[in-house]
Amino acid sequence: MKMADRNDMKNIVQSSAGRISADVGLEQEVFDHELARMIDHTLLKPDATQKEIEKLCEEAKHYGFASVCINPSNVKLCAKLLHNTDVKVCTVIGFPLGATSSAVKAFETDCAIKDGAREVDMVINIGMLKSGEYEYVKEDVLSVVNVAHCFGVLTKVIIETGLLTDEEKVKACKLAKHAGADFVKTSTGFVKNGATVSDIALMRKTVGAKLGIKASGGVRSQKEALALIASGANRIGASASVRIVIGEKITSPST
Repeated sequence: MKMADRNDMKNIVQSSAGRISADVGLEQEVFDHELARMIDHTLLKPDATQKEIEKLCEEAKHYGFASVCINPSNVKLCAKLLHNTDVKVCTVIGFPLGATSSAVKAFETDCAIKDGAREVDMVINIGMLKSGEYEYVKEDVLSVVNVAHCFGVLTKVIIETGLLTDEEKVKACKLAKHAGADFVKTSTGFVKNGATVSDIALMRKTVGAKLGIKASGGVRSQKEALALIASGANRIGASASVRIVIGEKITSPST
């Protein structure tokens, strides 16, 4: 899959041409439309209710986010709510530990796609990577990629940068690329240390221009999002998506 090149991403950072207005109640709301198209609007907390999922989808439609990223049990609902819109349904596989078997990950991917998912974010087996079992990790990624690509579904590989050395980050990215993944992704958001500018730059250097990079984990402001894009990210995963696109600062932690 051909991805937008890094220069295009920098142009978004440097240009304000993507800002548009929309009427919301009695107020005039201004937000960054181009930035919104690069965000996966995320709600992965274990106690998320259907009402919260419905709100997530409404916000995604209103702001034009790239996708909603939700747990597999919510895929059917989101697919129904986002039918005939440009917002994709993204779900997570082997989440959040990445420690389920490859067969389970493949089955989970198949079920999610049949429920309506059009993007899947899988977690690598982190323990196997750190043990040097590289062939296992590659085959694990391939088990999901093969299923997803049979349906034309985009695959992102979460390497969990907060648990890896720089050498392990490079190795994980190379394995994901060799397995045919479409994106590499920093974090689940469930461990300490999320997306950083230095990690995105390292990942971009490792995978080259064609593979996508998703920065996820602790992205809470527009300034942070733009810095990550300038470093090479093609996609941002965040639960603070609305405040990011309208430029508000967040004072409370992201979920």
